[in-house]
Amino acid sequence: MRFEFMLPYQIKEEISKNTPVVLPIGVMEYHGEHMAVGMDTLAVTKILDRLENQMEVIILPPFSYGAASYAVAAPEGTGSLHVDAAVLAPLAEQIFTGLLRIGFRNIHGIVHHQTENFTSGMPTDLAFKTGAKQAIFKFLERTEGEAWWGKQDMSDYYARNQAGSDPFNWINLHPLMDCEIIKNYIFDHAGEGETSLLMALAPEGVEMDRISENSTWYTKSASNSSIEKGEQVTSQIVKNLMERLKLQ
Repeated sequence: MRFEFMLPYQIKEEISKNTPVVLPIGVMEYHGEHMAVGMDTLAVTKILDRLENQMEVIILPPFSYGAASYAVAAPEGTGSLHVDAAVLAPLAEQIFTGLLRIGFRNIHGIVHHQTENFTSGMPTDLAFKTGAKQAIFKFLERTEGEAWWGKQDMSDYYARNQAGSDPFNWINLHPLMDCEIIKNYIFDHAGEGETSLLMALAPEGVEMDRISENSTWYTKSASNSSIEKGEQVTSQIVKNLMERLKLQ
């Protein structure tokens, strides 16, 4: 269900069920001459469209203004729109704080941008990870008071931590494709892998006849793309996300 269409009684019902709440996180970035600049956002939102048919989930309006960087292309005439991570972190903190105050405790952000380095982190996901932890720390201090962690009723904290049920698990950030999927798929930027994915999810965002022999190195493999390849990885992503979102 879409958060913006929910009525208060529905929100209360979903809080009581601890339904996963998902924030799609993306960027606007040049993906060659043949692909939409919103690829990284569309990959997440269109996957969530399919996930919604498989499990109960609350989908927040997408955040599309991440730290794209200008490593791929300068912004002039290309559509890359970069917002610095230093600005994103406090914004993310405000978003997550708001969700915690509403009452949600099963919050997830899903990112598809530079996520081949998700373990070590890149600017967009690191900003949202920082914002999430800051939101939880400040929310707990506000609701439980200072020294909340040192209270006797937190004596089982480490056991809860191992079980994944401690407060710092209220908000989790995920890459759209985890390490296992990346290992078995063509992970690239605007090449065969991403083009195939977008062909399956949002074909109106791909114009294959704009690929030429003069294409940049990272788009040359795009001519090998197919809807079938995109559909195959899409089903893997949906199945994988279903498992990750059920952890709470």
